[in-house]
Amino acid sequence: MSKAIVHITLRARARAAMAPAALSGDEQGIVFVQLCNVLDPRPAVALSSANNELRTATQALQQQLRADHEAAAALCRKLGLRSCKELREAKVVYWRNRGLTADDLALLGTLGSVLPALEMLFLDEPAAGPDDVQRLAEGLGAGALPAVTMLQIIGMHVGDAGASELAAALGRGALPRLKTLSLVNAAIGDAALVALAPTLRRLPALDHLSLSCNLLGDEGLAALVAPPPPTTGALTKLKLLDLWYTEVTDAGCAALSAALDIGVLPALKTLYLDCSPASPTWGHSPTAAGALERRLKMRRVRGTVTDM
Repeated sequence: MSKAIVHITLRARARAAMAPAALSGDEQGIVFVQLCNVLDPRPAVALSSANNELRTATQALQQQLRADHEAAAALCRKLGLRSCKELREAKVVYWRNRGLTADDLALLGTLGSVLPALEMLFLDEPAAGPDDVQRLAEGLGAGALPAVTMLQIIGMHVGDAGASELAAALGRGALPRLKTLSLVNAAIGDAALVALAPTLRRLPALDHLSLSCNLLGDEGLAALVAPPPPTTGALTKLKLLDLWYTEVTDAGCAALSAALDIGVLPALKTLYLDCSPASPTWGHSPTAAGALERRLKMRRVRGTVTDM
């Protein structure tokens, strides 16, 4: 069945359904909440044009939908996409140096609810402003980006405010299937990681976490690996933790080692801690860093034997 026939059928069914009785009063909610999609506005427009009363009642909303669709189409062109349909159906999106503004990223956040196919999102915008990631996260509502398993943000300022907004987005149910999170060179210090940690610890599928090239240190790491309440798990599937080029010292390694001793991070097998204050003794002495590396090596060996 062609798309034109589908739209004609929608109009016909709507007319037939509404002809015998007056409108219910909730037409705007039905059409512009349940059916509204700025990347594909045609179903909502078709249904809202089913009769004169509905067309009149939704005229302002139709105009707003048209303006929102034009803004989304302009963003798609800026991103090098041929159409909104291409973005709507994309499984992998990699945008680097596209000159995205705070408004662009805010719009992208609101589009998260109409990107059901997207599985991997990579954003690399070194020229982005200090609140751009914050604006992106603010737009991610409950259930946004439902199929995304990998989110990678590189060279963009997250900071304390962005981390808090990202934590809030994840807390309200955005990215429910997230497995890999990379926030690299993203101005994440201890305060930002402390804000993120409680939410990260509640992500059921998270197995790779990269926080490399940030100024976070022992306080942030301690918040991330703090023992969970007895009735809940925390990062039970995390296999890889990347803290390369951070400010973690032997004190942070000691906290992580103690957490491993009581069963925190039961799946962790790989830790990157190169080029940090702990790295000069890493693996070469009986310091906390060296002991931690040896413990993780034993986990890898045991895992290999078990898997065989």
